[in-house]
Amino acid sequence: MGQHCTVAIDAMGGDHGPIVTVPAALDLLAEMEELTIHLVGDKERLEEELEQHDAVPDNRLQITHASQRVEMSDLPSHALRSKKDSSMRVAINLVKEGEAQACVSAGNTGALMATARFVLKTLPGVDRPAICTALPTIEGHVHVLDLGANVDLTPAHLFQFAVMGSELTSAVDGVSAPTVGLLNIGEEEIKGNEAVKEAARLLADSPLNYIGYVEGDDIFKGSADVVVCDGFVGNVMLKTTEGVGKLITHFMRQEFQRNLFSRLSALIALPVMKRLRTRVDHRAYNGASLVGLRGIVIKSHGSADRFSFTNAIREAVREVKKGVPGKIAARLETVLVEPQLKQQGQGH
Repeated sequence: MGQHCTVAIDAMGGDHGPIVTVPAALDLLAEMEELTIHLVGDKERLEEELEQHDAVPDNRLQITHASQRVEMSDLPSHALRSKKDSSMRVAINLVKEGEAQACVSAGNTGALMATARFVLKTLPGVDRPAICTALPTIEGHVHVLDLGANVDLTPAHLFQFAVMGSELTSAVDGVSAPTVGLLNIGEEEIKGNEAVKEAARLLADSPLNYIGYVEGDDIFKGSADVVVCDGFVGNVMLKTTEGVGKLITHFMRQEFQRNLFSRLSALIALPVMKRLRTRVDHRAYNGASLVGLRGIVIKSHGSADRFSFTNAIREAVREVKKGVPGKIAARLETVLVEPQLKQQGQGH
């Protein structure tokens, strides 16, 4: 039995709510003896869902009532001001109060980021939290950030993201000095906008294992352990990748159904296709970290199914056990805060 971990789940969030979050929670409780889960949401609705699975609350599975739910269409400002008893807000409050060590939500991304930032605050030296997730590569996987939380960024923001992504990768994957690449439209120094060029200079002068610019196709080659970009670019890249995956799947299905010979070929290729699907299944990588906060918050895909949502909970448990926020804070202290203090001292 490993280190004990308590996770608060926004059980009402996402496209499916309790019909996904509750069974996923039960799956993880059966798998991890050291896990305790707080299901946050409408008490009556959650008890009904538990009953469907012959389960009842106990010392490892607790229900925390919340009278409101953040809708996927809600503006972040509205969720923050008018839904103070939402399942999302109450789950994050449990982290702040120390009742839970992490929060997992499949809810509205903007509302989750705004609420988490308001309730938990950012770590010293961090101006803005970022969304970071792992993506599969030829070599294994890569952590990419930001994936949509921040659109207009300064070079300092990109540098902060690099520090946080590097430390997250080091903690979760056990890599002592993760390689960091800056996403750009070319590898040459003259390429890119001024923010990217200045961020590159900051990274080159830092103690991070910075390897220079990487292009879009380098992400999936495994050219770097961490890839940094602004949220606009990152979100477009992520959604494009998901779209290409669906396109290839659609084309392959069409070709295998084209004629009798193709259908026979599909039967022969079925074991290979199943293994391929497992390797590239985006559901296995569900669970993006909101890095830079004074607590662990994991964002699940809104349309996550039961299998997918269990992986988001797993990511929360992994980060709790590795003490990710504390390690990021310590790294930020040495890379950002201490140099700033030295500069201020020299200025006097």
